[in-house]
Amino acid sequence: MDSVVDSLNNAYQDFVSAAANVLEAKENAGSVKTTATDTALENFKQKWELFRVACDQAEEFVESVKQRIGSECLVDEATRPVAGKPGQATMTGLPPISAVRLEQMSKAVRWLVIELQHGSGASSANSALSHPSAPFDARFSEDATQ
Repeated sequence: MDSVVDSLNNAYQDFVSAAANVLEAKENAGSVKTTATDTALENFKQKWELFRVACDQAEEFVESVKQRIGSECLVDEATRPVAGKPGQATMTGLPPISAVRLEQMSKAVRWLVIELQHGSGASSANSALSHPSAPFDARFSEDATQ
């Protein structure tokens, strides 16, 4: 995480510095277009793009951490034994879910969401059928024993 923050901070500092260089070059040139202002503007454009890339990478990192935390919380919640609190019933009528099965179902749901985001309607249903490398079978071996 520190490297993501450092990368974003460095890209931001470079971007701000490039913006200051553009203003300084324009001031020195008296608002006339010169090679110095063109160079400063080109450098500014490059730093802007690098800053955007750093922001995108930071956003991807945050999203992956959110998913990981969400998955861990879901697994913890689904696999913990039901402990009765005073005044609450302890029987839910549902057996606890194994962590492995829960993770498999979670991955299957994520895969389906990605498929739906990349396609729509019938085309996404057809694309799901055309991915033999990632089949999804809702039945688990545990289901037969329950």
